[in-house]
Amino acid sequence: MTGVKRNIDHKARKMLDMFPVIALLGARQVGKTTLGKSLIEGWKYIDLQNPDDYNVLTRNPTLFFQHHPRHVIIDEAQLYPELFSILRGVIDGARSEKGRFIITGSSSPTLLSNVSETLAGRIGIIELGTLKANEYYQKPLSPFYDLFSEKLNPRHLVKGQAPLSISQMQQFWVKGGYPEPVLAQNDLFYTQWMDNYRETYINRDIAHLFPRLNKLAYQRFLTILSKLSGTIINKRDVGRALEISEVTVKDYISIAEGTFLWRSLPSFERNIIKSVIKMPKGYIRDTGLLHYLTHIRSLEDLMEDPSVGHSFEAFVIEEILKGLEATFVTNWQPYYYRTKNGAEIDLLLDGPFGVLPIEIKYGSSVTLKQLKSLAEFVNDHQLPFGMVINQSVSIEWVTPQIVQIPVGWI
Repeated sequence: MTGVKRNIDHKARKMLDMFPVIALLGARQVGKTTLGKSLIEGWKYIDLQNPDDYNVLTRNPTLFFQHHPRHVIIDEAQLYPELFSILRGVIDGARSEKGRFIITGSSSPTLLSNVSETLAGRIGIIELGTLKANEYYQKPLSPFYDLFSEKLNPRHLVKGQAPLSISQMQQFWVKGGYPEPVLAQNDLFYTQWMDNYRETYINRDIAHLFPRLNKLAYQRFLTILSKLSGTIINKRDVGRALEISEVTVKDYISIAEGTFLWRSLPSFERNIIKSVIKMPKGYIRDTGLLHYLTHIRSLEDLMEDPSVGHSFEAFVIEEILKGLEATFVTNWQPYYYRTKNGAEIDLLLDGPFGVLPIEIKYGSSVTLKQLKSLAEFVNDHQLPFGMVINQSVSIEWVTPQIVQIPVGWI
């Protein structure tokens, strides 16, 4: 991962200037430690997965922070829940001092619950995903994301040639963005790494966080979940297939989501005109991991697979959300939209910029019939415009209110 500039780098440095502590959250092996160490060199590093480091910090935390009141990176902070209340006392001893600590974590429920209870107002939270396409190809973040810096306006849309080609986006889509295996550019190593990642995730990470979990059942659940990626999950059907209760399925989804493996998109329910489906929709967040779990090994395999549309949709959504996370736009939320009459929109972004409905199509062109739901939503909610993202070659207004954006722009 050495030398790969992350989009989030600038934001993280700015937040260190604003808060006493920042938290870098994300799945295992996405580069949290590398990013943390790169922000400011020379800080003391504590890895709570290392027994020696764990003992150094936990044996006498008061003494530790007396000797190290600032400039400490603490990896996998969720392994020591008492840390957060201790940090609060340390921080409040010099409340105005910024940029004192960096913590990382790969289990959001544990971290976020502790943060909300003890470090509110003292911590800046940043979510780091797997590599985004522009990071892999060492390109700057697309100007597409400038669109969200103020109220949505069609005059602020990007123009010209996309920063990345369709071919580049397709190759990255297949392999996903876990840094170590994709940067190695070795297919054998890639497969071995994914094998190890799955086993480590289940047998070490999940087993440690949830010691009573039935690991075999959860492994079977992940296999089913990967095949349902991009759909609305019927918990009853999944439970019946696995011979577990609907409540257990709900718990398993929460575990997958809390460890950043799965993203649930809530339903956009602020529609007073039509009756909407309220169940969340979800997908495996990294398409490389998704394709590994579903035995898709090449672009040719993917194009022939019936799940290609769902996979492309998940890829585009996650790329957009990674891009937004790297900006300073706050208080935004992604949704999907589906009515009981079958009208559907793949992604809605709701934030201080307004509401932007986005339809995602695997092909290179669209018909007006395919955009009926999007057009109706734009009109019903009196929005400035809607967007369709596909594998086209140029930006084009397909109707006066719907713009087509090539996937290379995101």
